[in-house]
Amino acid sequence: MNEVLTTPVKRVSAGWMTLLALAQMGVIMATTVGSQILLPSHVARIDPASKEASLAVVFAVGAVCTIIANPLFGAMSDRTRSRFGRRRPWVVGGALVCAASLAFLAWQESLAGLVVGWAVAQLAFTAALAAAIATVPDQVPIRQRGKVSALAGVGQLAGPLLGGVVATVLLTGVKAGFLAMAVLVLLLVLPFGLFTREPAEELAEGPAEGFTEGPAEVSATAAGATAEATTETTVETAVATAGTAAVTTGPAVVTTGPAVAAAGPAAGTAAPFDLPAFLRGLWVSPRRHPDFAWAWVSRLMITLTLAMAIGYLQYYLRDAVDYERLFPGSTVEQGVVALVAVFTLSSVVPTLLAGWLSDRYGSRRPAVCAGGLTMAASGLVLTFLTSWPAAIAASVLLGAGYGMFTAVDQAMVTQLLPADADRAKDLGIVSLANSASNTLGPVIAAPLVTSAGGYPLMYGVAAGFATLGACLIWRIRGVR
Repeated sequence: MNEVLTTPVKRVSAGWMTLLALAQMGVIMATTVGSQILLPSHVARIDPASKEASLAVVFAVGAVCTIIANPLFGAMSDRTRSRFGRRRPWVVGGALVCAASLAFLAWQESLAGLVVGWAVAQLAFTAALAAAIATVPDQVPIRQRGKVSALAGVGQLAGPLLGGVVATVLLTGVKAGFLAMAVLVLLLVLPFGLFTREPAEELAEGPAEGFTEGPAEVSATAAGATAEATTETTVETAVATAGTAAVTTGPAVVTTGPAVAAAGPAAGTAAPFDLPAFLRGLWVSPRRHPDFAWAWVSRLMITLTLAMAIGYLQYYLRDAVDYERLFPGSTVEQGVVALVAVFTLSSVVPTLLAGWLSDRYGSRRPAVCAGGLTMAASGLVLTFLTSWPAAIAASVLLGAGYGMFTAVDQAMVTQLLPADADRAKDLGIVSLANSASNTLGPVIAAPLVTSAGGYPLMYGVAAGFATLGACLIWRIRGVR
């Protein structure tokens, strides 16, 4: 794959940002409600004696599928060329398969059926989300990425609340819950794939595959770059100017003016998928790209805390807090929704504020670090206190901390990608940290919960992971 010609300089609209936020909201809503409410309830009914271990199996298989799918679908979207763009077909296709898999889960009555259905759902979630996230470095200028990531973060945080209310308050039963999630995924995700457009310059090929650019397109690009350069950073201006003047990669040279054809396939065709090259590309050398590596490890540590904190939340309320005894007539699922509401509401202001400040001052690391440390504090609350008020306090801290983290970490990572031509693939590698945390979280948490230390020990270990992740942020040097 060749390099994309320019760093984006044209600001995206509020409507575009809103549709992206809704798309991410739909995907995260379905996967979170499925993992926190619907699957635990279904597993507890099918296998009440070994529900913790059985749930861990469902989660682990789904997470392994996600680990494979993240870079694979990312690389495939990087190489996709169609009249609809490179990302939108994957967003639409992922949403459709996701809805179908959730409908399939609604009628499963065996653990094997849940494992298969959730694995397919995770593949579809990943395809849609990986492509949607890749549109940020494709189309959003650097100094707008904090705001875009913050708005998307609010969508991701509000999604579980919306889905939780639908699945536990407006509807009853696991089957109705899965079907409702399938419908909401279509309503929230499809508009971004159907009603947005990818810029023409992102669909043009560079030297390796042939590139054509006429005088009219050059003039429009140069005008847009000049107008935006007054508000963008020096780096962005230099890249934009270089992109409209000349691009040189190896023996082929691309110049403005009349069409210039380079060796390789015609513009608009996809490079063939090379499996050996793809597998080699999964390794991003920490020596050559240390900032990318530190960002990956820090995200793993912080998201591991979240996976451990929420993966067994329903069982924590049932077995440790004894929620249904404290609130007769209420279900533990409703208790989970109440905590999700607290988590979401406490995250909105920190999320938006962190994104805005990181754009305003061009500084990402302080917000990411503060988010990780706040998440660690939430784990410490449950390490020393086991009660419903403690669970509420921990949810407030977890929401505020994760809001700050998710608002800025994604924006920071888009500035550390090794190669523009492999944006979605490299973002998929970063997302492996999330997948790995979802895999390791239940594996680490289950023996801690069933040991003498129980839930306090599990939440204490989770707090330690968040603290380590927050500290590792400062090893990154390429971003302030």
